[in-house]
Amino acid sequence: MTQTLLDQALVEEATKKSGLIWVRGTQVAERALWHAWLDGAAYVVGGGNGEQPLDGLADGGTAQVTVRSKDKGGRLVAWTAAVAEVAPGTEQWDAAVAELKGKRLNAPDGEAMTGRWARECRVLRLTPRNITTQAPSGSLAVPPVATPVTTRHPVPAGLPRLLFKRHKAKDRPSGA
Repeated sequence: MTQTLLDQALVEEATKKSGLIWVRGTQVAERALWHAWLDGAAYVVGGGNGEQPLDGLADGGTAQVTVRSKDKGGRLVAWTAAVAEVAPGTEQWDAAVAELKGKRLNAPDGEAMTGRWARECRVLRLTPRNITTQAPSGSLAVPPVATPVTTRHPVPAGLPRLLFKRHKAKDRPSGA
């Protein structure tokens, strides 16, 4: 009983302090999601235009959640979560969105984002079920999620030479 309480306290404190949790749903690669901890569960919002993807997370399903250490960045605790979708307009949705709103960085629509979340997004409650606190065996590294986004192209070979010439011209004394 005492170990269970300690494990629950570890999950709560680690998840509260971590800016991201790593979540793996069914048949989807693990991905980092920003969240808010409220009433014994992690809440995430996404699925809409411009929000984090929640692929593989279905109402009534389960997900694997891994929380990293804020100090070292390594795995601190992992838990199996029961996934429940929160309906817009309910007290639970209002409370979750109030917490999530403070965590959302660089929202394109500012104060109007909660209305957009109600129309376009899903708010999910991830409630801890089974907790794993022992160290993992082997690496937890996974390949990055496929994306159409690419990095910028290499700098053209002549560009540094052009920049260097301009810099040198500015350093010459005038009238010389």
